[in-house]
Amino acid sequence: MNNQLLLLPEIERLVNLKFIIKTTHKMTSEVIDVKDLSKVNPVFGQLSFDNHEQIVFCNDKDTGLKAIIGIHNTVLGPALGGTRMWQYANEWEALNDALRLSRGMTFKSAVAGLNLGGGKAVIIGDAKTQKTPALMRKFGEFVHSLSGKYITAEDVGMETADMDLVRDVTPYVTGISESRGGAGNPSPITAYGVFMGMKAAAMYKYGSDVLEDKKVIVQGIGHVGESLVEHLTNEGAKVIISDINQARLEEVKAKYGAEIYTGDNLYGVDADIYAPCALGATINDATINQLNVDIIAGAANNQLENEAVHGKILSDRGIIYAPDFVINAGGIINVYAELEGYGKAEIMRKTENIYNTTLEIIKNAATDGVTTHSASLAIAQSRIDARKKENAK
Repeated sequence: MNNQLLLLPEIERLVNLKFIIKTTHKMTSEVIDVKDLSKVNPVFGQLSFDNHEQIVFCNDKDTGLKAIIGIHNTVLGPALGGTRMWQYANEWEALNDALRLSRGMTFKSAVAGLNLGGGKAVIIGDAKTQKTPALMRKFGEFVHSLSGKYITAEDVGMETADMDLVRDVTPYVTGISESRGGAGNPSPITAYGVFMGMKAAAMYKYGSDVLEDKKVIVQGIGHVGESLVEHLTNEGAKVIISDINQARLEEVKAKYGAEIYTGDNLYGVDADIYAPCALGATINDATINQLNVDIIAGAANNQLENEAVHGKILSDRGIIYAPDFVINAGGIINVYAELEGYGKAEIMRKTENIYNTTLEIIKNAATDGVTTHSASLAIAQSRIDARKKENAK
């Protein structure tokens, strides 16, 4: 074998082998397992690509910025979605996250009835140690270069103050501080929407949406998770909290009286509701059959690692899954107000309507014999297809 990477035809020919030996320019060898062959086509060949319109790779040596912007679909309007800063294990992981999140935003806005497309951005790095004003402004310049096709907002690792820095260099940002004419921190509205979706799921499952005395596991107590804990506590639910940050756990426990989970298998806890509010894919092959709950309703994006497979397993087990992109839409409803110019009353009205949408989706799924995830996608896709027809006239 010569001193080059394998060409695609050669890889296809060897796909049934257990592994492929690849020689690098340093004349050393490494083993590539068959399960990694999909990475030979790391963009267009991925399931998460799902016909994205545009992917932008951003790099700036001076600030250390390395970012990826995914624009999935702009049929309904400009792609709006938050920016996440995370210390990804590798660039492939960051790209896949950007693609999955961007796709989710398309369906989130469509189901919520907003005239927005789907987009998302990820910045590779530690938000606590590597995020600087210069880096955020440079990221804003990349956003500005897209001329409004993508509008950014706040996500994991970001604060309202960071969006204000982006606003210094581009108007294509939402979630800026109220003092600058924005709608402010979207996290409380996101949490309220999740709470509404959870209550709708409870209504279907129990015949009542009262959550008093229900045992609820909240995994991840960042801004959204804490706000959800507050709503649940006020309703009289028994809240169990879990997070990698021990200081945050103690802080939230002191404020709301929540119970800190101290065991080694959170997914096996006997509870009524599981609310994943951290990163996605916590419902996967390793965890799904351990779940001992009636309802899953949380704020995290892309909770199902495999939407079709894991959605079906939950349905077969009788676990009600409130689709994440339906019930966590409060945040985008909040920032959309900045574009449309409506106030807090309309924000709350639209967010409260997540209850009705969620209940309708759960009922439709049961009637049609499909998963709640599939029922949600059908609503979103029908709205996108209808707009596409209108645009073609």
